[in-house]
Amino acid sequence: MSQTTNKELVIGLVSVSDRASSGVYEDQGIPALAAWLAAALTTPYRIETRLIPDERAHIERTLIELVDEERCDLVLTTGGTGPARRDVTPEATLAVGTREMPGFGEQMRQISLRFVPTAILSRQLAVIRETPDHAALIMNLPGQPKAIKETLEGLKDLEGKQVVGGIFAAVPYCVDLIGGPYMETDPAVCKAFRPKSALRPPQT
Repeated sequence: MSQTTNKELVIGLVSVSDRASSGVYEDQGIPALAAWLAAALTTPYRIETRLIPDERAHIERTLIELVDEERCDLVLTTGGTGPARRDVTPEATLAVGTREMPGFGEQMRQISLRFVPTAILSRQLAVIRETPDHAALIMNLPGQPKAIKETLEGLKDLEGKQVVGGIFAAVPYCVDLIGGPYMETDPAVCKAFRPKSALRPPQT
């Protein structure tokens, strides 16, 4: 699949929560994701948001809709990745994916283990969903706003030096490889990594 140069970048944000979707409390996942993307991305983009319950069939339908119909290039989910019986986001994500990308889940747990030993209970993962003419990267992120930021951005010391790399540094190049638009980031927030052969001049 060849890379599209002028295609609009579309990002889907999905918060999976029984209580938030039913109005018991206000959702924090989508606002946290949207705020981080606003700070990190310098490429223009459009977002599609969905707040849904912890129901596997509903999650699967939502992910398929966002990729196949809304043409999202990247879908970020938050919530539903623990070991509780209602936590079925990973199962739904694997069901709609065509290829698993295990490195993202491995790195997410490595970041979280810096803070809590229960990070090993997390089942966060990432997949690529492909159709004949489109593809998207789908990633399951933590549920807490602080953990979302740490997972995407990584950890820095007091001088701003990267201690642990965040997963988003690899996302733009992954989107390149599956035919999506060229994504650029603010290096002060998250420096995207690409091989020299894949770099383009900065957009003006």
